[in-house]
Amino acid sequence: MKKNLLLLLLFFLGNNLFAQEYTVKYINSNIEIDGIESEDVWKKANVGTDFWQWRPADTVQAVKQTEFKAVFDDDNLYFLVKSFTKEKKFTVYSLQRDFNTASADYVQLIFDTFNDATNAFQFQTNHLGLKGDILVSGGNRDYRRDRNSSWDAIWYVESKLYDDYFLTEIKIPFDQLYFINGTKKWRFNMYRSDTQSLEHSTWTNIPQNQSIGNLAFMGDLYFEKPLGNSKKPFTVIPYINTLSGKDFQNSSSLDYFDYGVDFKIPIANSLNLDATINPDFSQVEVDDQIVNTTKWEIKLPEKRQFFTQNSDLFSDFGTGRDAQPFFSRRIGVAQDKNGNIIENKIIAGVRLSGKINDDTRIGFLNVLTDEDLENEIAQNNNSLLTFRKKVFSRSNISLFFLNRENTKKYDFVDDSNRFNRVLGAEYNLASNNGDWAGKAFLHKSFTSDKEKNEKDLTTGLMISKNSRKHFFMFYSAYVGDDFRSDLGYYRRYGMYKFEPNYRFRVYPKNPKILNIEFGHYAAWVFRTTLDQKYEGNIHYTSVDIKYLNQSELSFQQRKTKDFLYYPFDPTRTENGTPLPANRYYDYTQYVISYSSPSRNLFNTRSNISYGSFYNGTKFSIQNNLSFRKQPIFNVSLRLNYDSIKLPDPYPSRDIWLITPKFGFTFTKKTFWTTYIQFSSQSENLGINSRLQWRFAPLSDLYLVYNDNYFTKNSITPQLRSINLKLTYWINI
Repeated sequence: MKKNLLLLLLFFLGNNLFAQEYTVKYINSNIEIDGIESEDVWKKANVGTDFWQWRPADTVQAVKQTEFKAVFDDDNLYFLVKSFTKEKKFTVYSLQRDFNTASADYVQLIFDTFNDATNAFQFQTNHLGLKGDILVSGGNRDYRRDRNSSWDAIWYVESKLYDDYFLTEIKIPFDQLYFINGTKKWRFNMYRSDTQSLEHSTWTNIPQNQSIGNLAFMGDLYFEKPLGNSKKPFTVIPYINTLSGKDFQNSSSLDYFDYGVDFKIPIANSLNLDATINPDFSQVEVDDQIVNTTKWEIKLPEKRQFFTQNSDLFSDFGTGRDAQPFFSRRIGVAQDKNGNIIENKIIAGVRLSGKINDDTRIGFLNVLTDEDLENEIAQNNNSLLTFRKKVFSRSNISLFFLNRENTKKYDFVDDSNRFNRVLGAEYNLASNNGDWAGKAFLHKSFTSDKEKNEKDLTTGLMISKNSRKHFFMFYSAYVGDDFRSDLGYYRRYGMYKFEPNYRFRVYPKNPKILNIEFGHYAAWVFRTTLDQKYEGNIHYTSVDIKYLNQSELSFQQRKTKDFLYYPFDPTRTENGTPLPANRYYDYTQYVISYSSPSRNLFNTRSNISYGSFYNGTKFSIQNNLSFRKQPIFNVSLRLNYDSIKLPDPYPSRDIWLITPKFGFTFTKKTFWTTYIQFSSQSENLGINSRLQWRFAPLSDLYLVYNDNYFTKNSITPQLRSINLKLTYWINI
């Protein structure tokens, strides 16, 4: 008992007590990457082990240990990882690159090559030798926001199964990474998920209330001799794309042959210039259809690779929901003269990003979009310049300048809309132990409107404390009446918002329960430009139970007070009578959610809610069902149903969203995915089927079939096309 109390006390005194160190020996002989420990150099390499549990407990060492060895030569870094297992029943979803790690078996290596505890390179693999590579930013505090898997590197891995372990051999060329010339130390950690023992483990101990990849908790990787210079190759990525299709609405054919090229040009030690000419994103998977019963515009994630690489430098200003000055999906779409959102062709773009010294990162993005005179869309130059300086141990200050400007004068563009600019400054807080995080920002906009804009500022403050039992967050934001950001995402202009959030965790002595979390989230919104200043509030009270087998069960009460400033129809029924404006609506809903362990071959994520909704009721079921024949076949079905009942004369409606998805991964290089989406709200049926063959490193052949139908009265063809696209990655 005393020993356990002492261990627990030492744990809370600081993560440095559990810091690990490892020395990588230099070699001058070749290593064959085959998953076999056959080379003599492995016998001379040091052994790293003593992995700690992250879950289910974070104060004991892992039951199933992991051992690793590392060596390096002038060009490459090598790892040999031995992962001990209970049996040979592994969980894997597919053979595709950047494979899903949720409740799956994996080994992850993460390198903080600049020792800044903010950015890192992550490589993941498993018992099949699959590949995944990720750029980490923001200290990796948020698993979903701070990891960018669109980055691809050229590296090599093979794994082999043995009686009670699997052996993984990895080769990472130094020219795929950025680091300080002549450095002798990187910060490093390794993570392991073992679904057979229901255990997550890490080389350097991490508290389980923190993200498993949090960069505040890392060991030190020392090199026996200084590394050479960081040398990235000059890369040319040409593409050709041919399309054949038919527009059934206009009774016209769609046939074209297109081509373009991307460049990756290394500059100095840790800067890279990316350029694109006539980019094409036809290989990108279509967006998920979403049922929208809110007053707000739907915000969909960016999937285009040109915008996602190093995206943290450009996109994490402000806050994503209320005040995000740059949202890259604004580039490449525009509003035509009838107010419809249509595609706006991108002519070319450049992006410069990276480090200019140990503590300073810079980024520059410039994209030129084409004019469309028929639809009265101007040609625009879209630019973003950013500067980020590390302060203290893990915090930073950042500045940015954003500009959207017409390249010439157009008769159909008002003088007040010729340009829009935003200048901003931010401070991002990240404590050394990972407990404290925060942000403070001030943004100012400029327009070509000659009238004086006095309220063109946006400010915000966020602070959070995340300890073992308690999580507290306070956030507030102000968006000025005259503030504008044409390339940003804002739900409202002229707004004050206050948002506290508190969660309390309990760790019961039940071997099946990981923890129970009680939480309350609230928000109050005030409008500064409208007669009725108080818009309303929301209160979410929740209980979440997380089980050791990684299933979850939660209960929630949602209370809403909402003032409608304008008539609004939540069903979005054509010619429906909207709810009347200038009054408050108070309603309460109750939600129960359950997700089964995703390591099961068949699993489900279900959400059922019922309660009052504006002046009526709403009953919703959201189901995500999936089944896999691992690792080659996955099928999933998203089945959402919303039944909105409003009193006459306002429309009631049953809304369905049905989305089956089929995925085949025939080999590690050949993948076929088919996506079918039907929404009764948008009265649309879409089919997207994509065959991908990775015939060389980072080089792909795509065959993409798209089909779209109206479903209002009958299934009517709208648009059909087939793309054949080839991209080839050439390092010079």
